[in-house]
Amino acid sequence: MTRIEELPDDPVRSLNLNSEPSASDLPSQSLHALNQTPSHESATSPGLSPAAISQSTPFPLPPTSNSDGALTTTPPLPPQMASVKSHTVDEVVSMIHRTPLFMTSLDADTAADNPELDAMRALLYEGTRAEIAQGFRERGNEMAKAKKWADGKELYSKGLAALGVERKEGEANGEAEDRKEVEIEEACYINRALCNLELKNYRSTILDCASTLRLNPVNIKAHYRTSLAQISLQNLPAAILSTNEGLALSPQNGPLLALLAKITSLQASLAATERKRLDREARTKQEQLVLKAALIARGIRLRTTAQPPEMEDAAIRLVPDPVSPTSTLTFPVLLLYPEHGQSDFIKGVGEAETLGEHLGYLLPLPWDGKGEYTVKGVDGYMESAKGGLVKVGKKVELLRVLEGAGGVVADGVVRISVVPRGRAGAWVEEMKRRKGAAG
Repeated sequence: MTRIEELPDDPVRSLNLNSEPSASDLPSQSLHALNQTPSHESATSPGLSPAAISQSTPFPLPPTSNSDGALTTTPPLPPQMASVKSHTVDEVVSMIHRTPLFMTSLDADTAADNPELDAMRALLYEGTRAEIAQGFRERGNEMAKAKKWADGKELYSKGLAALGVERKEGEANGEAEDRKEVEIEEACYINRALCNLELKNYRSTILDCASTLRLNPVNIKAHYRTSLAQISLQNLPAAILSTNEGLALSPQNGPLLALLAKITSLQASLAATERKRLDREARTKQEQLVLKAALIARGIRLRTTAQPPEMEDAAIRLVPDPVSPTSTLTFPVLLLYPEHGQSDFIKGVGEAETLGEHLGYLLPLPWDGKGEYTVKGVDGYMESAKGGLVKVGKKVELLRVLEGAGGVVADGVVRISVVPRGRAGAWVEEMKRRKGAAG
C-alpha cells in the first residue's frame, strides 16, 4: 500500500528551494559544520593522518587553507583526484618520468632524491651471492634476447662481480651452494662472450671463453665462440685448433663441422691470394730489373730532383712486354712553352718517335693568337746531363737525343721546351745567364 506523506503542521511556513538557507532555518549542529573549513583529510579519510593520505595519492598534495574564512558548501575532491588537479601537466609528466616504471632515461637529476629508485637498486643486492648473481644473469639474458649486447655485457659483468664479494655473515655455505655459484659463473662468462662477439670485441671473447673452459672444460659453446673470434682476427690456425678441440668432445656437432668447413675454405682462399701476391711481387721485381738493364744498355741518363712532379701512373716502360729486353722503351714527355707559361703532357712517347710527329697534332695551340707556334716555326730544347741545353731536332728519334746528344731524363720525365724560332736565340742566352747567376 502506498505511503502518504503528511503535510507540516504549520501551513504558513514554506520552503523556497531556490534560496540559500538562513542561519535560523538550520539546526545548531549543521551551522557549526558549515563554518568549519573543509579539508581533504577530514572530508574523505576521517581518522587517517596526513602522512598516510599522502602515501595513498599518486602525487603530493599541496597544503590546504581557508584563511579568508569564507563559507563554502563545495564538496572537496577525493585525495587521488586532488593530487592530480593540483599540478600542471608538465609537473605531472615530470613526476611520472621519475617513477622507475615509466622512466625513459636515467640522468643525475632523475636519480637524485628518488626513494623508489633507491629501493629498487637495493633489491638488486638482496639475498645470497648466488641469488644476486642469478638476478643479473637473468636480466642479462633478457638483454641478449633483445640483441642489446652492450647492456647484456654489463649485466653479466655485474653478476660475475657479485660472485667475487665475500659472503655475508650467516649466508648459506656448502658444496651445493658452491656448485650453484660455479654454474652461474660459467653461464655469465659464456654469455658475456657472446655479447663481446657481437660487439666485435674479439680478444675479450677469447678471454671469456677461456674462463668458461677453466670452469667447465667440456663447454662446446666456448670452443665454438673462440673459433669465431679467431676467424675474425684472421688467426686461422688457432681457429682450427679450437674447432678440433670442440669436435673431440662432440664429433657430430653440426655447427662445429660447418665451422671447420668454412675455415678450410678460407684457408684455401687465403693461400690462393697469397700466391697471387707473391707472383705479383716477383713479376714487379723482374720488370724493374729488365727496365734498368734496358736503360743502361741504351746509355740513357736518369736524374732525380727534390720535387718530382705528380704523374699518377705515367712512367718509363717497356712495351708490349715489360719483362722482355727487346721491347720498346716509352717515356712520359712534358712539352713546355716557357714564353707563355703553358705546357702539354704526353703519357707515353716511344724511343723511335720524333718531336715533329707529336707537334703535328698539337699545333696550332688554342692560346697562340699570333700564330707563332707552327711545326716549322719552332725549335725544341732539353736539359743536358751537364746542366746545359741540347737542341732537339724535330725529325730526330727520341732515343738518339737521349743517348747521343746528352739529354737527361729528370724524375722519369723527358722535358722539352718549345720556343718560337724567332726568339729562340734570345731565350737560350737568357737561360744561360740564369744558369750562370745560379751557379
